[in-house]
Amino acid sequence: MKRSSSIVLLLSVVLLALFAATGFSYMKFASPMAGDVDLSGAVDAVDVQLVINGALGLTVDSDGDGLCDGAETRLGSDPGAADSDGDGISDLQEYFEGTLVPSNGGGSIFYVSESGLDTNPGSELEPWQTIQHAAESLTAGQTVRIRAGTYNERVVPQNSGTPGAYIIYEAYAGETVTVNGTGVSVPQWSGLFDILGREYIRVSGLRIINSTSDPNNLGIQADGASHITLDHNYVTNTNDSGIGVWTCTDVLIEYNEVEHACQSLFNECISVGGTNAFEVRYNHVHDSPKEGIDGKDGSHGGRIFANYVHHTEGVGIYVEAWDKHTYDIEVFQNLVHDVTGDGITLASEQGGLLENIRVYNNIAYHNQWAGFDVSRCCDEPQPPGHPLQNLQIINNTFYNNGWAPTGVDPWGGGMFLDNPEAVNVILRNNICSGNLTFQIAVAADVPAGNYVVDHNLIDGFRGGDGEIYGGDYVEGNPMFVDVATADFHLTGASAARDAGSQDGAPTVDYDAVARPQGSGVDIGAFEFVAK
Repeated sequence: MKRSSSIVLLLSVVLLALFAATGFSYMKFASPMAGDVDLSGAVDAVDVQLVINGALGLTVDSDGDGLCDGAETRLGSDPGAADSDGDGISDLQEYFEGTLVPSNGGGSIFYVSESGLDTNPGSELEPWQTIQHAAESLTAGQTVRIRAGTYNERVVPQNSGTPGAYIIYEAYAGETVTVNGTGVSVPQWSGLFDILGREYIRVSGLRIINSTSDPNNLGIQADGASHITLDHNYVTNTNDSGIGVWTCTDVLIEYNEVEHACQSLFNECISVGGTNAFEVRYNHVHDSPKEGIDGKDGSHGGRIFANYVHHTEGVGIYVEAWDKHTYDIEVFQNLVHDVTGDGITLASEQGGLLENIRVYNNIAYHNQWAGFDVSRCCDEPQPPGHPLQNLQIINNTFYNNGWAPTGVDPWGGGMFLDNPEAVNVILRNNICSGNLTFQIAVAADVPAGNYVVDHNLIDGFRGGDGEIYGGDYVEGNPMFVDVATADFHLTGASAARDAGSQDGAPTVDYDAVARPQGSGVDIGAFEFVAK
């Protein structure tokens, strides 16, 4: 894989207004699952936002000061007043809208409307007609606000912003803007919205649909670019990636929804290849015939966190070297379920070294194969083989993985160490419960000196080929709050309480609650908090 509905998360504006003066208030979050969390009678954007808020710890306030633990962990005690980066946007606002919300530096604002003319001055009363005209006209520090409508065009920005003066493409507040590729000729390996070699660009709040004129058409692409922010967009029906980023630097991909991507079976729904300094966070990725999110092909210095991935195929979240050195990537606080394949996988498909990868505080349940896999994919080993090293898989929860369609022999489990070339692998403090054919398994040709397995909770040891307990294990019921609603918080009777190792354990849990809460670290993604 070389370059192998809309839920737009609208609560941010409401939350910012609510919290600006008072800090974080109570928000209902009972289950790490997009069910009817707010009991409105429907599964909608509010429920998905509440899922993400739960991952950030917005419901826990250990010291009772009215500010949730998640905010205090990230921002200190008074983020509403603080402005750490001096950009005029409070830390509190940046907590919801991005670590560095791109600013246009107070530059000019232009407008596009279906009823406008490209010969107009681009004012609100006399707007331009096409987004591409804006893309050819905007310079550093300028913003275009696009009015409601459907724009059948390809957009290719021609100019770059500068530090503190981004060029911003955004939907007019409260309006639905659709860039529709139907009937639009998009070149091979190109995006319907294509950022090529530009800097300091933000694309926000757009619907990007039907990028299908070539098998390798993407929805939004950034190639050879830097300082790029892609946020609050909805992308669907693309032949290649919904969002694809290649050989870039400093990229933020957040609060997007991507579905029905990769219709020609190329790449992944969100692909990040050969990119340095990236974050993929708070995205909702689902219902596509390829992998969900992939950091790959020489990418390094990245974080993939607080994403919600389900009903994709192959892998939910993938970190894969291909043929390049890929390193220093963290995968945490993600929720992955009902993937036709593995929940989370690490691999080197074509011989690139994958190293220094941390996977922690994730939840993977009801995926077809393993909740987590150190893979030997894909061709038979040959120099340089499939090398991986320095992998830490700590404090995750893997539940009820392993199933198959009718007529197919089912197989699957909690964690599978399958690659004999993977060295210095640590599997620690993980809950493996109720998985189908194994809880933790190691392939027969993996040398015993390549891995350490300890302090995991085993619930349902099957005794099949390669299944192990590891050292200092706990065998027993994790006593989740409610598996029927996918609430994997621990109850007071859980065998996972205080049974983990402090060695390498993350300092906070899935909810950003500090570890430990008791006499020791709890096993799994959640620390038990006494009510």
